Amino acid sequence: MKARRSKPQDLPEVNFSDWGDIRYLHLGTEWVQGSMRIDAPFEIELEYVQRMMAWLLFVEPSDVAKRHAMQLGLGAASLTKFCRKQLRMRTTAIELNPAVVAACRGWFKLPQDDAKLQVVIADAAEEVRAAQWQGQVHALQVDLYDHEAAAPVLDSAEFYADCRGVLAEDGCMTVNLFGRSSSYDRSVEKIAEAFGGDALWAFKPTREGNTIVLAQRTPSRPKRERLAQQAEAVSARWGLPAPKWLRVFKPLQP
Repeated sequence: MKARRSKPQDLPEVNFSDWGDIRYLHLGTEWVQGSMRIDAPFEIELEYVQRMMAWLLFVEPSDVAKRHAMQLGLGAASLTKFCRKQLRMRTTAIELNPAVVAACRGWFKLPQDDAKLQVVIADAAEEVRAAQWQGQVHALQVDLYDHEAAAPVLDSAEFYADCRGVLAEDGCMTVNLFGRSSSYDRSVEKIAEAFGGDALWAFKPTREGNTIVLAQRTPSRPKRERLAQQAEAVSARWGLPAPKWLRVFKPLQP
């Protein structure tokens, strides 16, 4: 196991550890903030992060590259790299801590910004209210935890309403909720307040306790046969275990 450390002022220190062929990102604690398979840096290694891609079940695969993905919270850049390199989407990541960006570029193979990739160092709560993003994002992926990883840093109905505001009409938000069931229930209530109860879908928790919730800007309830077709297409094109998702992914009842 190897580690490197850096410590930006007033923000948690950033370090990584290698265990076998997996590299993990940490914010000064043992909690894992993201990971990368060293010999496959543009794949998504963690199960819950793969599930953050469930919005692909609602999108025509041939249209994906024409769309815009945004991540709130860079983590180890797994989602950002996958959307930019594998899906070939316009991709924007919002990250508060410049040391996390530096770590991702130095240790986790995050490419430099280009015509389709932009990393913005900013407070996500403020950035999602910026006029330039309103109605412009098709896949919003929210994974905002501090170094203690106890509950989402931003978790209010007002914040989720701002997230809804950046979505295109057929856009989706996926959110990583991690913690006690009471915390999860409160978060779901706030998301439902912002999006409407009929817009929500959710996975069962992973073994580690991560539950991914998906909220649609425009609610829909495609039949299971249609979702199964979509899942097979996602698996064939991009290698994600989408058919398995359907065993543990269902609409939430309002």
